[in-house]
This record gives sequence, C-alpha cells and structure tokens, in this order.
Amino acid sequence: MRILVTGASGLLGMNFSMQVKTEHSISAVVNSHGLRSLDFDSIPVDLLAKNVIPQLIDKTEPDWILHCAAIAGIDRSDNQEELSQKLNAEIPGVLSLEAKKRNIRLLHISTDAVFDGKKGNYSEEDPTNPMSVYAKTKLAGERAVLEANSDALVARVVFYGWSLFGNRSLSEFFINNLLKGKQVKGFTNLQFCPLQVNHLADILLEMMKKNLSGIYHAVSSESLSKYDFGVKLAQKFALDAGLIAPVKNNRENRSLNLTLNTDKLTKELGHAMPNIQIGIEHLFEQFNTGYLDKIERMRF
Repeated sequence: MRILVTGASGLLGMNFSMQVKTEHSISAVVNSHGLRSLDFDSIPVDLLAKNVIPQLIDKTEPDWILHCAAIAGIDRSDNQEELSQKLNAEIPGVLSLEAKKRNIRLLHISTDAVFDGKKGNYSEEDPTNPMSVYAKTKLAGERAVLEANSDALVARVVFYGWSLFGNRSLSEFFINNLLKGKQVKGFTNLQFCPLQVNHLADILLEMMKKNLSGIYHAVSSESLSKYDFGVKLAQKFALDAGLIAPVKNNRENRSLNLTLNTDKLTKELGHAMPNIQIGIEHLFEQFNTGYLDKIERMRF
C-alpha cells in the first residue's frame, strides 16, 4: 500500500511512518520540521500554497492519504486563529475533494475535543459542541472532508508518545519534568481516553485495510483523569509521583469529560481498543530500548 502522510514530523505522523515503513511505501509530507530517513521519502511542502495539493497527490500517487497536519493544541490555535481556520478547517476539504477525483482513500485525523465534555461516553452520533478555536476548526475540518467525499474516513483521537523534539505529548510533559525533579500540575477534573501513539498507528492501519468510511472514535478502551495519568507514568518510570500537584482546571474553553465510546470501531475491527496500562508499558519499553535514539537520528 502506498500511503501519503501529511504532518509527518508531528507526533502521530512520524510514529506512524516509522512503524509501517517496512510493510508499506510512505511519502512523508513535512513543513516546519524536516525528517532524515533512509526508509521513506520526506517531502517538504506548504499545504497552504496554491495548487500544491493536486500536484503532491499526482506526484506520489498514493492509495491512501493519512491527513495528520494541523495547528494542534488549544492555546496554539487560539493564538493563530486565521491559520487554524485555513489548515484545520479548509485544507482537509481540499484534500478530500482532490482525493475523490482520483479515487484515492482519505483518513482524516480529528479530535475528542469536538464535544463540550458535559456528559462523557460520547458516541459518534452524539451532538458536537466544540469549546475552543482548535476544536471548532477541527470539527469544521471533519465536515469539510465528509461533504467533499462521503466515503472518506474520520478518526477522532487523543494520543501520547515520543515526539521529534520531546515536547508534543502529555506523557513527555510529565516524564521530562519528573526526571528533572520539577513539580508539575495534574488536572483531576479533566477525563480522557489516551491511546499510545504506536497502538493508534496499528488501529489506523487496520481501519485502512478494512476500507472503513465515516466517523470513528479511535481512543483507549479506558479513561482516567490527567492527574491519574501522570501518576501512572511516574509509577512505571520509578519517578516521584509526589511532584504532581492535583489541581482543577477552571478555564472556560476546556471540555472536562472527553471520554469517548469505542463500541462502533471495536465491532468493525473485532477487538477492543488497547487499554492505558498496556500503552504505558509500551512507552516504557521504548524508553529503555533505544527508540528515542532512533527519533533523534531523524532530526535535521
């Protein structure tokens, strides 16, 4: 399978490309950060440039497009609202339309944050109500993708793992600070279903192979607070969990209960989503077996 991955220097795009490169042909689209790899093509592209998307697709001739590129994070999107609108909301629709013209499948990465977090255990059919610029533009991106092509695939996700510069995931935030003996805050009232990024890569590939379409929740089979997540990481990595201060997040644009129901995807794939402890075990194994060195060698 030939897969075009946008946002390939990001947490998900990079780990996905590294993971499936031996089984599939990867064309990795990067922008602000390049990648050095002998195992797949790294293509510097500004997706916002005029006519670049059809040219990119024609050049790489993929079977699937995995669209990860986005302005990620609530604070970053709030500070770059115009760019978030273009990259998160408009570009996905352009990609979807150009892919449809060429009979190419598209898997668009969305977010759990499309919900307002007032009830939790959200199914794919539940009403959305995004609370931030990030969430609103990501929801607009979902809609643009499916309006352009009803056969497109959308995965709502939340994940963690090792990133190119060690600063892109909540797990890195906790581990890196605790390794330095620094005190951090852990929110006790923010509930989520984090999935380890390599496990998510496996799930996404399964979804592609089954030619799924529509919206699916691809998150962990379990939920916990962000404080409890930090404590679990500290315990596994033999770090001082006492450095994590339990606090509440009271910001207005934060969705507090982003637990998602994964029954729809579980039924399609024939197995449950990986749980949180298995993900943390895998993260710890990578830490001890040179995975971070492999990532470091990919930096320009």
